[in-house]
Amino acid sequence: MALSIRSDAQSRRGLLTWYRSGGLSAILFALPLVLIFLYFSWGPIVRGLVLSFQKNNLVTTPEWVGWSNFTYVLTDPQLPQATLNTLYFAALALVFGFPVPLFLAVFISELRSTGWLYNVLSYLPAVVPPVAAILLWKFFYDPSGTGVFNTILGWFGIDPLSWLNSPNLAMPAIVLEATWAGAGATAIIYLAALTGVRTELYEAAELDGAGIWSRVWHVTLPQIRGIILIMMLLQLIGTFQVFTEPFLFTGGGPDNATTTILLLIYRYAFINGDFGAATALSVLLAGVLCVLSVVYHFLTRRWSTT
Repeated sequence: MALSIRSDAQSRRGLLTWYRSGGLSAILFALPLVLIFLYFSWGPIVRGLVLSFQKNNLVTTPEWVGWSNFTYVLTDPQLPQATLNTLYFAALALVFGFPVPLFLAVFISELRSTGWLYNVLSYLPAVVPPVAAILLWKFFYDPSGTGVFNTILGWFGIDPLSWLNSPNLAMPAIVLEATWAGAGATAIIYLAALTGVRTELYEAAELDGAGIWSRVWHVTLPQIRGIILIMMLLQLIGTFQVFTEPFLFTGGGPDNATTTILLLIYRYAFINGDFGAATALSVLLAGVLCVLSVVYHFLTRRWSTT
């Protein structure tokens, strides 16, 4: 009994101390900011979840349809093709595009006097507006013999390629442009990570006679593996949400060879006027990405900390 009374007294004293130190004033001061944050960050998410259970074209009165939107999108014959195309884009971007900014960052970091120049040049693609860059690359991909890339191929006696008009070449061509556009900004992040690598590790490696590739493999990469794993996850999430490039390059063609999940969502919403189905597919994609992130975290947790 005495212990309970003493505990209650301590609780009241702690609450009084918290009040006198301005705890209540801090809560009242932060409450409007928290409410505004919740409204603009979580409000659209809640609204999207509600919309996924409605038949809604944003004009007429919404109609509750339950799980019908999810059933519709999961049985849509275009969904398997869009999923495969998205996975194909993600695989190509991961295998061929992911090492490029890392190589750029290591290359620039090894330069002493002219590193700033290469730093600026590598970041320039990130400054170009995406739409302007894609229109420029469409000119490069001109399927005629006078196209920039086909002209270069002609110097080596190679016949002109259809590039964006070929079901086999369209997606690799889009990956090439996306890699060019995103490599510079990612390389800047890697460069920032490289500044945290201790110089004495490089000095010790040089004293042991290690060349540049040995230093990169045994010193640089292990020291920034945490950043590499984070950037890989961000790239996976970004590639699953690719939209701008296939939309502006090919519109999903030829023969739906570049139709991605986000492009299918766009068609549901702005071509068919079915915002309920579009939101349902968006919710499914968000769920898949959440599961992917959790699985990725547990698979790489040991590598990022050891």
